[in-house]
Amino acid sequence: MEAEAVEVENKQEGGLALLIEKVLDKGLVINADIVVTIADVELLGIKIRAALASFATAAQYGLQFPAGTNTQTEAWKAALIEKETCPQCEKRVPTEQLLDAYCPWCGWVSAKARASMAIR
Repeated sequence: MEAEAVEVENKQEGGLALLIEKVLDKGLVINADIVVTIADVELLGIKIRAALASFATAAQYGLQFPAGTNTQTEAWKAALIEKETCPQCEKRVPTEQLLDAYCPWCGWVSAKARASMAIR
């Protein structure tokens, strides 16, 4: 019997950085209701809502920020721009740039951009 060599993909690649990227990309929301009662009398009630997300994820899902948060920053404005995933490198790129020009990360060119270059 011959033993076949099987490559095992290392799931630990990226480690903490990959975990943080995934959490910020997808967002994490924690809701908690804490109630302290004695003899069926509610003495204390606490409602907690915590969200951990990137500006882009927060903008996409319409998460509200605490009063006084400056949402006019460049990062917030950039988060509001619609983005698509590049089919080659899987990075998030503004939709208009990806379809009309190229991916700035890997240089992938869309069929629409190739057609417009051929016409010129």
